Amino acid sequence: MTAPRTATLPRPRDADAFHRSERARRRIAGTGHALVCAVALAGVVIDLAAGAPFRTLTHFAVLTNLLAAGVFGRQAHRCLRGGKPLPPALTGGALLFVVSAGLGYHLAQTGTAPDSPGPRVAADLLLYTAAPLAVTADWLLLTPPRTLRLRFLPLWLLYPAAYLTYVLIRGYLLPDGSPDRYAYAFLDVDTYGYPDVLAHALVLGLLCTLFATLLIGLDHLRPRPMGRRRPRRKRISPPGIGGLK
Repeated sequence: MTAPRTATLPRPRDADAFHRSERARRRIAGTGHALVCAVALAGVVIDLAAGAPFRTLTHFAVLTNLLAAGVFGRQAHRCLRGGKPLPPALTGGALLFVVSAGLGYHLAQTGTAPDSPGPRVAADLLLYTAAPLAVTADWLLLTPPRTLRLRFLPLWLLYPAAYLTYVLIRGYLLPDGSPDRYAYAFLDVDTYGYPDVLAHALVLGLLCTLFATLLIGLDHLRPRPMGRRRPRRKRISPPGIGGLK
């Protein structure tokens, strides 16, 4: 009489192969996150070196790329050390605002040449083109789908609200006639007054909300990245024998 076949745990050789593939996947993902961090940080550093740091740090794209560098740098560290990934609310917010800054720049492009062609062109290329493409590639290739949620929207909108508060307080504290008192013309209280400036900000907030909703929808439609397998349920006994499965 032969004993029934049982399929319990994977053979040690199979388990070792799984762990090796998982470590390789983590190394690839960690390297990708680190590259995103490097691109975002390089744009910020070059822009700071090319202009006045106090003025440069009022630009939305610069602050957003600085935030993205911190987020993806931390993500790379956790991935390479085998830790838990950062919450998708944080990485999704970095994706949303880096891409929004890039789209806003290219849509509003007037074709005027920068003041200092060398470093300024390099900084703009990194901040408004390379960094948005890098975070988009990271999202599509290195992160699982269906992790962004509509409930993240109020948390995400706190960031542009905090930026608007910072810009308005800075402009209020600076004396009249100061150069670059306000980071952007549509936020210039001296020209438009507070009601119109707040109306401009509200319109941009609504556009940001629509784009964030679209991003969440795309996240739920996109396929799973290559190399990421859906977790399978472990089976204690083989089919047909009965008992627990």
